[in-house]
Amino acid sequence: MSLTAGVVAVQGDVEEHAAAIERAAAARDREVTVREIRESGIVPDCDLLAMPGGESTTISRLLHGEGIAAEIRAHVAADKPLLATCAGLIVASSDAGDDRIGELEVIDVTVERNAFGRQKDSFEAPLAVAGLDEPYPAVFIRAPAIDSVGDADVLATWDDRPVAVRDGPVVGTAFHPELTPDSRIHGLALFENADADVPAASERSS
Repeated sequence: MSLTAGVVAVQGDVEEHAAAIERAAAARDREVTVREIRESGIVPDCDLLAMPGGESTTISRLLHGEGIAAEIRAHVAADKPLLATCAGLIVASSDAGDDRIGELEVIDVTVERNAFGRQKDSFEAPLAVAGLDEPYPAVFIRAPAIDSVGDADVLATWDDRPVAVRDGPVVGTAFHPELTPDSRIHGLALFENADADVPAASERSS
């Protein structure tokens, strides 16, 4: 049985996230079908979700306006994986520090927008990430930082600030894991527990 992955497609690197999910699935010998989410009614059919970056106020407005926000909350409440990156992390947080953003409150953190600078301050850094054996080449673009952590677990820090966290089935990153051919963050966030009871493709074909 193939897993269904949804990529919230109201903004951001949708195709890049879809490709990263497919690479992560292939690395774990899993089958996955990726769907783009621009309207309500698709999230309930998804086993996995990714919420890309973009402009956090716009993402928030569109998610709530289209009725997708409530479906994402229900997805997380059902213990299904969600990867929220950059502006996706801001929207998924419990406190974005901006009244224009309707937080999803699925990651118990407060965030600071653009904490690592504007577009011209973009950079790549080798991160030590809990659960990964080798450093991860993280790409930071107008990246937020996590100011405080509640019940979430910190997976990685940069410049003494948390930049990746896990809160139950949700992983949030301040960086853009879709902008590197390294799909280990997508694998860690979406496939580590999501398909524990689903046989691998090689097992199903035997």
